[in-house]
Amino acid sequence: MSSIITNNSAMSALSTLRNINTNLNSTQDRISTGLKVSSGKDNAAYFAISETMKGDSGMTKAVNESLTLTKNSVATARLGAEQFSDLATEFRDKVAFAQENKGGLEEIEADLKRLVADMGAIMSQSTFNGDDLVNAGGKRADGTAAAAATISATTGAITAAAGVTGSAAAADRSVVSGVSRDSAGALKTTTITVSPVDLYGQLEKFTLIAGSFATNAGDATNGEAFLSGVLGEADKATKASVDAATSLGQSEKSIERQQEFLTKLSDNLDSGVGAMVDANMEEEAARLQSLQVQQQLASQSLSIANQAPQNILSLFR
Repeated sequence: MSSIITNNSAMSALSTLRNINTNLNSTQDRISTGLKVSSGKDNAAYFAISETMKGDSGMTKAVNESLTLTKNSVATARLGAEQFSDLATEFRDKVAFAQENKGGLEEIEADLKRLVADMGAIMSQSTFNGDDLVNAGGKRADGTAAAAATISATTGAITAAAGVTGSAAAADRSVVSGVSRDSAGALKTTTITVSPVDLYGQLEKFTLIAGSFATNAGDATNGEAFLSGVLGEADKATKASVDAATSLGQSEKSIERQQEFLTKLSDNLDSGVGAMVDANMEEEAARLQSLQVQQQLASQSLSIANQAPQNILSLFR
């Protein structure tokens, strides 16, 4: 039955065209944004998961950037400690040379003092962004300067004066190295321990040895004992300096490994998010062409359906 009031064919064609236009708009949105899930209405589960993963990736990148600052501090301290240990080795070698050559003690003392000055300069420059990992301060806990220690020419051993305890090593530092979630979805952090080193204590020893080296070493009675004692002290201080440089190097390598892992982890998180929410541009391009053709056909179909009532007029002619 034909009707001039209700055109079922036109309504069907209009409904088809409306659906095609809706799909076409969605496809155009995915092409323009590059996302197939841009909000919770597109896919609630994927949207929630992807937002959480994006947050985790952002935190991972932030931790990685923070570790870069810490690594630079450790690397600066390591370079200073390595240079310090090189000078310490040279210092020890000059003390050993003095045992076999009793001449030129004044010149040797001058060299030792120069090395001590260079060590102090290196320590003062081994900081990054105000972060000092090689020097515990060189002062007592109350902030006062430590009194000068003395060297006993009788035994050759270094003896601290009253109240002098040397500088205490700074406390270990826990640096956040990663953020993850437990089975309940709660955030938790992992840390890397960076142990600062105390080169000031070794500098104190070298300073004491160099202080009156020529006088004590040239003593006819106790010179040999002095040289033997200070050589042992210089050797211990040199080994401690090498250990300090090694410790800082290990901390730096540990941070580098963690940064490498965090970079890969962040890439994997971003890749996982992309797999859930990114649009497949090849599919969207093909779908766009198909929908454009369907839109043209639906428009023609609606035009034909709208012409149907006109055919009724021929019956009244």
